[in-house]
Amino acid sequence: MAAKLPTTRPTWKALCPEIAKLANAPVEQQRRWLLDNLQPYRVESHEQRQSGLLTGYYEPALVGSRQAQGNFRVPLYAPPAQLGQRKPWYTRQEIDTLPAARAALRGKELLYLADPVDAMVLHIQGSGLVNVTEPDGRQRWVRMAYAATNDQPYISIGRWLLDRKLITDASWPGIKAWIDRNPSRVNELLWQNPRVVFFREEALPVGTTPPGPKGAQGVPLTAERSIAVDRRSIPYGTPVWMKSTGPQTNLDRLVLAQDTGTAIVGAVRADYYAGSGAAAGELAGRLKQPLQMWALWPR
Repeated sequence: MAAKLPTTRPTWKALCPEIAKLANAPVEQQRRWLLDNLQPYRVESHEQRQSGLLTGYYEPALVGSRQAQGNFRVPLYAPPAQLGQRKPWYTRQEIDTLPAARAALRGKELLYLADPVDAMVLHIQGSGLVNVTEPDGRQRWVRMAYAATNDQPYISIGRWLLDRKLITDASWPGIKAWIDRNPSRVNELLWQNPRVVFFREEALPVGTTPPGPKGAQGVPLTAERSIAVDRRSIPYGTPVWMKSTGPQTNLDRLVLAQDTGTAIVGAVRADYYAGSGAAAGELAGRLKQPLQMWALWPR
């Protein structure tokens, strides 16, 4: 059904007790409840275009060290105290090369990674899991969660490579393949993106599967069931039926609008949270295909 969503805020709170009871119900009972209680509205652009773009994101799972040692020399920083005093703050290249920027970040090192490209991936994704070795030799998972940025613009290093005809595949696997062939140009490439993300550390329960990172809605994301949207078009928490068919995957499923992103602009636009780890990263790095969406609203 293509129509404007009602302007009044839906009474989701009244439905929550019913939804909670459906958690372990048979699929057919869940489906019947959705049909009886929620009305689908096709999401369209202002130009009444029904098809948009689906991309993907994920949470990297990396290995790090609490101390700078061996190959672990690439720091992940907490926000510096002077961050709010200068906007925009230093660029990525300036952070790597200027003594004043390095001095401002001294003591703000949270963890160290071995690969600057992994650090860039973490900056772009906004959060990540790191299996960290503590000074006493213990290993545990921690989450590097988004805390702030240097207020510099995000520039795609994939686009930079494409514009110079250095690659034809701008997915992360394609970019990493170019880096493997051109190790001496890593800094030149990474410095094209001046934006840097600063992190805060979240301790994770020992011996359990880590929950997903918190999205912009403030709740943990669920792999393959959470999407990032433009909140000016779709409010956080809205159930969305999403349909996308393309070379990477075919999706025809219910998801929840729980996050946002600087590149997620427009009504028929979503970023699909694929989960954590290498397999999720492979899908997210290549996902770019047509999208249709229906927002589900209380009747």
